[in-house]
This record gives sequence, C-alpha cells and structure tokens, in this order.
Amino acid sequence: MRTSRTGRLSLRAVALVYLLLLLLLPVAIVFLKTFEHGFGVAWAWMTTPAAISALWLSLLMALIAVPLNTVFGVVCALVLVRRRGRAAALLDAFIDLPFLVSPVIVGLALTLVYGIHGWFGTWFAAHGIQIIFAPAGMVLATIFVSLPFVVREVAPVLAEIGDEQEQAAATLGASAWQTFWRITLPSIRWGLMYGVVLTVARTLGEYGAVIMVSSNLPGKSQTLTLLVSDRYSRGAEYGAYAISTLLMTVAVIVLIVQVILDARRARARA
Repeated sequence: MRTSRTGRLSLRAVALVYLLLLLLLPVAIVFLKTFEHGFGVAWAWMTTPAAISALWLSLLMALIAVPLNTVFGVVCALVLVRRRGRAAALLDAFIDLPFLVSPVIVGLALTLVYGIHGWFGTWFAAHGIQIIFAPAGMVLATIFVSLPFVVREVAPVLAEIGDEQEQAAATLGASAWQTFWRITLPSIRWGLMYGVVLTVARTLGEYGAVIMVSSNLPGKSQTLTLLVSDRYSRGAEYGAYAISTLLMTVAVIVLIVQVILDARRARARA
C-alpha cells in the first residue's frame, strides 16, 4: 500500500513536533538558562572545585567501566554466537537484566551485597575497604547498568559474518588468538565501536543506580549527574543549568562520534 505525499508529510510533521516538544525544546531552554547572565557566570559555575571533581570522577568511572564491559561484551558475544547450548541460552537471558531492572533496584541490590552489613560487605569492612557510599560502589553500579550494550551490538555482527573465515584460518594453522586478532576483530570493529560509544553515553549519564551507592558529598563521590541534582535541590539553579550544559556538551561529543561511526559502518556495508 502506497502512502500519499500528504500522508508522508503529515507523519514527518508529527514526528518533528513530537521530538521538538519532548527533546529539543527542554534542552534548548536549559542551554538558554545557562547563559542567561553571560558566559562568565556560567563558566564560573562549570569550573568550581566540585564541578571539576565531578567531571574527573565521571571520566574515571567511564575509563574503568567501558574497557571492562568491552572485554566482557566481546567474550559474551562469542559465547552466544559461536557456542550454542543451555548455558549460552541462560547467559543470553541474563544479559538483558540491566535493561529490565530499575537502576534504583540495582543500587539497592548492590547495597545488600556489598554494604557494611551485606553478604560480602562485612569482609571488605573488616579489611578497611569501603565499597558502598564510595567511588568503588559507583563503578560497580555503572558497570552493571552499562553491561549489555557491547554484547548486543557485537553479537548480531558475529552472526552475520559467520565463522567460515575463522575455520579457514584455523585450518591453515592459525592459533585462536591469531584468528581473533586478524579475522574476528576486524570484522566486528564497527559494531564494537558503536557498543563502546553507547556504553560511554550510559556511563556518563547514569543517575538512579549511582545515587543509591554514593555518599553524595561534594568533592568526594559526586558525578556530574549527581552534582546537577545537588545544585538544583540546594536552590543553586544556575549552577545546575551550567553543569547540565557541561554534561550535554560531553553527550553531544559522544553523539557526534556515534553519527560518524554510523556513516562509516553504512559505507563499509555498501
């Protein structure tokens, strides 16, 4: 069934209005509020010690969570696609758990396990190691919520390319590592990079799970998202706007990288 030109234009108009009202307009208002009193005021809020500390902590969490989830995601994708069986099916079901469970529940679960009275928290506390209400707990929460992205981007690519080239390499005497490095990795690079970008975006923007395991003390365990909430709740609205703009700037950079990767992946498939 063909759609008339008027129908297509109407659908596009509805989609644009929907995106404008729900996405572009709120973001634009925050941006305008940030520079309402000039760039100097906004910059002063962005460069406070608390803001710099939150930025570095957010980046540190990304530097820890993203490589770990990248390695885990590639290994899991290989297991899901190349190894069939009940164990792989069970793993496939558990991979999507972070998508299904509320981040707040994730934070609560981590507290019950690693808190001072948790299953493992007692042992850590006895050895002077604090997990919950410390950056370590925030990293664990971030790893949990961002875990599925690399797996879900790499697994379809592995399924699409098949394993004929890998089998041929093994037949010619290549080791498992040589096969992965020279055959598998180049074949999945675009899916892998796209998964990494999504993981970075989720890591930098996570709030629900992180706030449950954070002490929320300025300069100690606040990420940029937590600092926005703290500034706004304390009545420092312009500080919240400024930190939000800083966070949006990082998000836009990630979005640009994602668009570039999409374009390159499309050209590679063409």
